[in-house]
Amino acid sequence: MDIKIVDTTLRDGQQSLLATRMTTDEIMEVAPILDKAGFYSMEVWGGATFDAPLRYLGENPWERLDAIRSALKNTKIQMLLRGQNLVGYRHYADDVVELFIKTVKKHGMDIVRIFDALNDVRNMEKSIEVAKDEGMHVQVALSYTVSPVHTIDYYVSLAEKVKKLGADSIAIKDMAGILLPRQGIQLARAIKEATDLPVELHTHSTGGVGPTLIYEAVVSGNVDIVDTGVSPLAMGTAQPSIQTLYYMLKDADIELDINIEAIHEASKIIKEIVQKHNPPAKVYMMDPMVLKHQVPGGMLSNLIAQLKAMNAEDKLEEVLEEVPRVRKDLGYPPLVTPMSQIVGTQAVLNVLKGERYAMITKELENYIKGLYGKPPAPINPELVQKVLGDEKPIDVRPADLLEPELPKARKLGAPYIESDEDLLIVALFPEQGLEYLRRRAMKKYGVDEELVIYDEDVVVYPVP
Repeated sequence: MDIKIVDTTLRDGQQSLLATRMTTDEIMEVAPILDKAGFYSMEVWGGATFDAPLRYLGENPWERLDAIRSALKNTKIQMLLRGQNLVGYRHYADDVVELFIKTVKKHGMDIVRIFDALNDVRNMEKSIEVAKDEGMHVQVALSYTVSPVHTIDYYVSLAEKVKKLGADSIAIKDMAGILLPRQGIQLARAIKEATDLPVELHTHSTGGVGPTLIYEAVVSGNVDIVDTGVSPLAMGTAQPSIQTLYYMLKDADIELDINIEAIHEASKIIKEIVQKHNPPAKVYMMDPMVLKHQVPGGMLSNLIAQLKAMNAEDKLEEVLEEVPRVRKDLGYPPLVTPMSQIVGTQAVLNVLKGERYAMITKELENYIKGLYGKPPAPINPELVQKVLGDEKPIDVRPADLLEPELPKARKLGAPYIESDEDLLIVALFPEQGLEYLRRRAMKKYGVDEELVIYDEDVVVYPVP
């Protein structure tokens, strides 16, 4: 059977299970071994792997990409792109989107997986256009969720729209791990019949059904590509394990065209890396309750952290019950970045304040104004009235309201910017980006930080 395997170990695997804390050195320990495994492609970049190295590891994400590209001589590489949000948490202007994607191509990216949290195609148009112009394979991911409006017909219509925009393949993105086998097979079949494009299945094992879903989808013949990870950076809140899938399919007389011995070798190295970061019990955690409350693993851990900071951990069950109510009020947005944060934070506030929407976050206000895109279903009219009054939500592509951002970023980072890559670091994450570039400059020129005087517009290094 000609089924392709995409490995997610170095991006979604470590993002889901190690909070994206793998260092570049750790990645380089295992990347050459994974290159021997025979994967169709490896997802190695994007998502939080741009922000986290800057913020927590003091590493340059562009240099990491170059290192990985050089190590993977036999395997395509791909990234996850959040549409107009790129690898950040807000919409960026088109000039940033264009330069970012062109720079990604320059660094050797083969495949770009593009999604939007609301499945609003307007938020994917620009990134699809530029990626196509740059000659990369454009895969559009449809954010899967369960609601009265998210039917098979809804997803088929969405798939047909993105095909017209130039998608080369379609991914079903089940970020919460709530897609069940029968539903998954029906959805994949419907999309494939409607578009005649390759269909890829991406799920998480959070609810425990991931391996069965992937297995059944492969056996049914309705998917062309599946995402897996190498255990121990698989299962739990990450993707199903390639080792598990390999032996399940072998039992069904289906041989995957992969090097299982190379995968076993990589697994040993990954195990040593994981043990330096996390206790094994945390790595392998699953929560079948996600099939009921639909809260993805990353969102759940964030809710727990918020409640712990407020000494209100005992309110978790109430918050989990409030999440679907907030989601319904907001028109059933899929719970993926940034909507998972917006819905989750509002649910926490509703519970702790003892009154629903007594306090409304700025992000929720912007969502109701339409600044994140078009909701899948109408927002509760009472909530719209409370937030907007007589004002109307915008009805244009949100990025159309943004002025070009690169000139401002170039001015902001003027003392430190040496390349387009540096410019993008500042444009995407001004605070963390400037801090990284500043420290790099200090180290490069041997400047003692304690002697540097910071003014609002200038940096002064006293002359003895």
